Amino acid sequence: MKVFTYSEARQNFAKILKLAQKEEVEIRRRDGAAFSLTSKKKSASSPFDVPGIKTKATTQDILAAIRDSRMG
Repeated sequence: MKVFTYSEARQNFAKILKLAQKEEVEIRRRDGAAFSLTSKKKSASSPFDVPGIKTKATTQDILAAIRDSRMG
């Protein structure tokens, strides 16, 4: 783990972010407060990528249900 002062981190922010992709980085302020910076892992899929389901409904059934819901 690499440790940087707040001033060093501010001046080299892009370098710090790149380093945080490989290892944990700690940033310390003058008042003694310490902060840990790590990279989040990229999700392999979209949160909208949901598995499909099997159903006996046809496209016509679905369109009819939508039409009915809009008229009623």
